[in-house]
Amino acid sequence: MKPIRLLSGFLTVGGWTMASRVLGFARDILIAATMGSGPVGQAFLVAFALPNMFRRFFAEGAFNMAFVPLFSKKLERGEDAKGFATEAFAGLATLLAVFSAVAIVAMPLLVLAMASGFAGDVRFELAVTYGRICFAYILFISLGALLSGVLNALGHFAAAAAAPVLLNVILIAALLLAESGVFLDTAVIEATGTAALTGAHQATLLVWGVLFAGVAQLSMLWWAAHRAGYGLRPARPRFTPEMKRLLVLAAPAALAGGVVQINLLVGRQVASFFDGAVFWLGMADRLYQLPLGVVGIAVGIVLLPDLSRRIGAGDDAGGRAAFSRAGEISLALTLPAAMALCVIPGPLVSVLYERGAFTAADTAATALAVAIYGAGLPAFVLQKVLQPLFYAREDTRRPFRYAAMAMLVNAAVAIGLAPLIGWIAAALATTLAGWALVGLLLWGARDMGDTARFDARFAHRLPRQVLACIVMGLCLLVLRTVLSDALTTPTLRYGALALLVGGGAASYFAAAHLLGALRLSELKSALRRS
Repeated sequence: MKPIRLLSGFLTVGGWTMASRVLGFARDILIAATMGSGPVGQAFLVAFALPNMFRRFFAEGAFNMAFVPLFSKKLERGEDAKGFATEAFAGLATLLAVFSAVAIVAMPLLVLAMASGFAGDVRFELAVTYGRICFAYILFISLGALLSGVLNALGHFAAAAAAPVLLNVILIAALLLAESGVFLDTAVIEATGTAALTGAHQATLLVWGVLFAGVAQLSMLWWAAHRAGYGLRPARPRFTPEMKRLLVLAAPAALAGGVVQINLLVGRQVASFFDGAVFWLGMADRLYQLPLGVVGIAVGIVLLPDLSRRIGAGDDAGGRAAFSRAGEISLALTLPAAMALCVIPGPLVSVLYERGAFTAADTAATALAVAIYGAGLPAFVLQKVLQPLFYAREDTRRPFRYAAMAMLVNAAVAIGLAPLIGWIAAALATTLAGWALVGLLLWGARDMGDTARFDARFAHRLPRQVLACIVMGLCLLVLRTVLSDALTTPTLRYGALALLVGGGAASYFAAAHLLGALRLSELKSALRRS
């Protein structure tokens, strides 16, 4: 894949991801306004996190990191790629069907593992109820993730990137339906009290919406794969040599994914002992996940199959160029986003979330977490660039070891500092562990030759990107001061935030172009090709 086509793929995935994340903001704004940081909101976030946590563990983490390189190489060599994909689909479906049934029965234990601070109050009962309804989402979305891997390896990025949009559209529809007052859940209302009626009712319809969205996403992806000639059908799972090879590669990746999820668990456990903290971290997570999804996830999705094909074909020069351009593009778009999250978290959180049950105190706490996550954003994106170097070589063991080391950093900071600085230790631990993992991945890639080394163009542009971000940060500080009154005026704050963000973006791209950090002509060419 030529660099300009690589960038085109990033923009295709990133564009659809941006649409999904914007809709996700709309969804979370409604959730924040109706549920706030009370027991219903906290219970819903924990229940919704459960299937998503295991989805990353099984599908996007372990299975796809092992599956995509093997599938891509079969495509490159003209082998039976479709038969391999069908066997993988059958094996994953069987595994997840059994796991989902067990998890639904053991839901109280899973909720305690996620948030033991909920024990003994209404949050625990609600989280168990909501979790049992929406947990089967993991089956549908994980099979959808495998189909996404097939489509991405074939170079069909749009359908896989667009699928998450369905989730947010359906959940927004559920929220609006709940607002109309239909399908009232009297049992939940009695458990939480009439004051929580609106929030409890919305949460009930939301968890059912999650399940319905999983079916819709899987259906959409299956149809896209079918049109591409890969309409995988249910089959009896078989333990063939190829499946054995897949499992051998997937096991360390699963352990690495498990380590990442343990990091999240540690953070939630710490937060669950502080009233409201689970909700604050959840809302802050949504803000930094926007650039992470648009840039980091897009880069990882496009880079892994491309690197796998190049390494399989012995194209070291092409692999280095793809790796370097991925790093360059990622940082060019991530560094300014990180600067904005660190410099203007208050206006971002206030304008986007502060209404209804979401108070000024919630804004202050969430903004603090946003700033800390922002400092780690470049690390989270660089992980998506560095990890494909290992997975493309079918090396899943070393990423697991490095993730385990980063887990120790996360646990030490989150648990050790919580008595001193409170719930915010969970956010600080996530950021520090992210940078620790980047350092370990760079150290581990030193023996991979030129393919794993950034080229001269990357070295030339990186310091210029940093300087352009500093210019943008100064502009944001000035604009925030000028617009301070407008940002707190209900009728003006949306326009003021748009001016603040737009002014910051304009200053960055202008400075980046003048300094030679980013050529706008390259983005224009890629957009035309997209």
